Amino acid sequence: MTCYCCLNNMKRTPQVEIKQGKNESSAAIIRRFSRRARELQLVRTVRGNRYYTRSKSKNMERQQTLSVLIRRKKYHELVKLGKIDPAANTHRRRR
Repeated sequence: MTCYCCLNNMKRTPQVEIKQGKNESSAAIIRRFSRRARELQLVRTVRGNRYYTRSKSKNMERQQTLSVLIRRKKYHELVKLGKIDPAANTHRRRR
């Protein structure tokens, strides 16, 4: 039993190869196969590659980093001026 998974630009490479042992039942083979696939994290990588997400360009990453730095600098200035109480800021985003 061999599992072929689409990884790295649709290359088909055998990730898990299980050979039936002497006097081994089909249930034992399936258990061994699923354990090996779980160890190699095949399902996680295939699900992660399900949707293609384009990487950001260096320019876009730079702009985003600069905007975060500017926003952070303004926040710290307002804290120093006493216009914002940092202890009252308990709202956090969920991930």
